[in-house]
Amino acid sequence: MRLMPDIDFILKRAVSEIISEDELRQLLVSGQKLRLKEGFDPSSTDIHLGHMVGLRKLRQFQDLGHQVVLIVGDWTAQIGDPTGASVTRPMLTSEQVKANAETYMQQFFKIVDKSKTEVRWQSEWFGTFTLADVIKLTSRFTIAQMLAREDFKKRFESSRPITITEFLYPLLQAYDSVMVRSDVEFGGNDQKFNLLVGRELQSMIGQPPQQVFLTPILTGTDGTKKMSKSLGNYIGVAEAPEDIFGKVMSIGDDLIIQYFDLLTDVTDEELRHFERDMLSGRTNPMLLKKRLAREIIGQLYSASDADGAELAFERVHQRRELPAEVPECHVSFGSMRAGDCYEIDLPCLMVVAGLAGSKSEAKRLIEQGGVSVEGQKLTGEKALLKSGCVIKAGKRKFARVVDTDILGAS
Repeated sequence: MRLMPDIDFILKRAVSEIISEDELRQLLVSGQKLRLKEGFDPSSTDIHLGHMVGLRKLRQFQDLGHQVVLIVGDWTAQIGDPTGASVTRPMLTSEQVKANAETYMQQFFKIVDKSKTEVRWQSEWFGTFTLADVIKLTSRFTIAQMLAREDFKKRFESSRPITITEFLYPLLQAYDSVMVRSDVEFGGNDQKFNLLVGRELQSMIGQPPQQVFLTPILTGTDGTKKMSKSLGNYIGVAEAPEDIFGKVMSIGDDLIIQYFDLLTDVTDEELRHFERDMLSGRTNPMLLKKRLAREIIGQLYSASDADGAELAFERVHQRRELPAEVPECHVSFGSMRAGDCYEIDLPCLMVVAGLAGSKSEAKRLIEQGGVSVEGQKLTGEKALLKSGCVIKAGKRKFARVVDTDILGAS
């Protein structure tokens, strides 16, 4: 059973800025059912914990009785938003957009209540947009206003190209707000400019201007840059509980409080205790990370899944035992026999076994000392292995290699 969130908690915890907080607070106490706009460009299929910061706020508003309007950016995905990036994103085909959106929404509804969400596709209104409509929309804003956006400004000052289509992105996103009559739009604090354009366009057209709700950017597991799939420093919401647990345990101690603050409902008082006890040395950071991992997995899966993930972590990483279940990789070794062993191409085997995404990734893992068999590190690309041995790659990937010729003979 979910507890009804406190308005002060919603407006203060895990919030960067609200424009305007006083107006939004008045709307919340007025009894009006608000339309909460959340848009996404299906440029990829995965949601990670960085997205979860804002999605948790949406769920808190839903628990107060408000309506989420999820906009699938099937048009803006074909333009590309340069926010936070130095290059434009590639345009997507309609088929790619639909496939990505389906997977994205499955993950979205792990956090947000589907029964209180209205899904809209931009093609509902942009599908019939004419050149006259585009000119009318662009005439409301100036180039100077566009160059006020920080990333556009930096690229302009350094003489790097900015395409006209990129200037269209914030205008199209703003028009979305008009079409769904958004009361509040949510986004990370790097989206402030775009959300304000929506607020301004609504005022021009005669609608009440939407409130802008900005959430902090979650630091990635590397401890330096924002969480991002492209940087590889992310924890996906659809990952297995054991993988989420292991990745949370790998974060630096300096990220513990930030993750508790942005990703859990642990009270502010508890957070102060955690911070004080870590500084004084009274609390082992590992215990706090375990608590953090359980809190996150409990939201995405269940408390029992969190307990199981903790037991798996302790078995594999603390007691150095094998996982309860190790996936098997069946390979025909054929003429590679060398006594009772087989001389194999290790990078190729790792790719086949799902231990690495490519041979180059496998080679890097080997060079870094991240590959072992039965506890012994492997240092070369050629290795002597027995059928049935277990290969470990990195901290969390295992595979038992089985010779199919032996299976067939038994």
